[in-house]
Amino acid sequence: MIRSIRGRLLLLAAVWLGAALLAAFLFISALLEDFVTDRFDAEAGAFADALIASVEVGEDGRIELDDPPADPRFGLPLTGWYWQVAADGAVIARSGSLLDGRLQGPAGDFAGGAGLGADNAPLRVLRRQASLPDSDAQIAVTVTVPRQQIDNSLRQIRRPLAVALAVLGIVTALASLVQVTAGLHSLDQVRRDLGRVRSGDKDRLSLPPVSELQPLVAEINAALDGNAGLLARSRQHLGNLAHSLKTPLAALANELPPDHDGQALITRMDRLIGWHLRRARSAGPGALGQRTPVRPVIDDILMVLRWPMQDKGMAARIDCPVPAAFAGERQDLEEMIGNLCDNAVKWGRTRLAITVRQTDHLRICIEDDGPGMAQTDAPVALIRGGRVDEHGASGSGLGLAIVADLAALHGGNLRLERAELGGLAAILDLPA
Repeated sequence: MIRSIRGRLLLLAAVWLGAALLAAFLFISALLEDFVTDRFDAEAGAFADALIASVEVGEDGRIELDDPPADPRFGLPLTGWYWQVAADGAVIARSGSLLDGRLQGPAGDFAGGAGLGADNAPLRVLRRQASLPDSDAQIAVTVTVPRQQIDNSLRQIRRPLAVALAVLGIVTALASLVQVTAGLHSLDQVRRDLGRVRSGDKDRLSLPPVSELQPLVAEINAALDGNAGLLARSRQHLGNLAHSLKTPLAALANELPPDHDGQALITRMDRLIGWHLRRARSAGPGALGQRTPVRPVIDDILMVLRWPMQDKGMAARIDCPVPAAFAGERQDLEEMIGNLCDNAVKWGRTRLAITVRQTDHLRICIEDDGPGMAQTDAPVALIRGGRVDEHGASGSGLGLAIVADLAALHGGNLRLERAELGGLAAILDLPA
């Protein structure tokens, strides 16, 4: 099925144009065939009338053909141009082209009948009967024309007709292409305007001059306005939430001693809240041209998680090349790796492995030796609020969904698979 409007219009135009040209060719060919055959029939009829006029009754009562009309076509043997004159069923004269043959056929007048010559070549037959004055005898005149000559004449006419209709079809097809392209120009302009809206160059679509597209563009602009309002309210709520969290977090930092281990966690939470607050004021996922080394982010996160890991006796193995870097802000990378590591520490038993590889993209694999997850549960775990074990470790069911959203925002993705350690492997593909 053709998914392009231009393709559909051109296909329909081609089908209807082809059908119309074919119908025109068949109709005109039929008219030409009638014209050509009528011309040959008229020629044969005129020759038959001349033969009838040449028939005379002698003084002895014999019927003879006196001075038949001369036509060289009837003199060449077996050409299909034949004539014959019969009186009371007996042949009294025949054309030289018949040699010793005889034309057989039913009695009565007819024109355009079909017959076969001596060499089985198809013939077009004309027969006329007449009564002679001063005699009771009935004469029958038969004249034949070779069907091949009629077909040759038709072929000579049909060939230029087909060429003319083909040229007409090509010109009409080009005109249809121009017409469709011009008609869809406004639709292409709407598509380009949508691309500019998506890239941030415009905030609304320009109203096209075509009346059929104006309601569509008006609806799209209304949807854009509604989306902008919803986004503004969401940013406002996120900013309010970030501000409301900063105050109790600052109070908690003041209550703890400066050398307390929780101060590092408070600092990280404050940094994340600040990042979300900045995100609430901006539209994009981050500034262009950002580059964040991966290994320092992993070290900072594992430092924050060192106490939960010590309580479980969990050891971490890190395989991360120093040049590995993420094309984005540090806060985004911290959010993604932090959630995945926190999830691995919650569910893992004694081992945590973090492997980083960088080619044309950045791949971060975080594995644990916990119970893992069934492949059918992975889509549920990536949904906000989705939990596959309501009685397991505590959590809101947002961590993996947040990571998946952030990865998609940067043009990457998150996959959940079975780890070599036996637990869950969270594979994060990001732009390098």
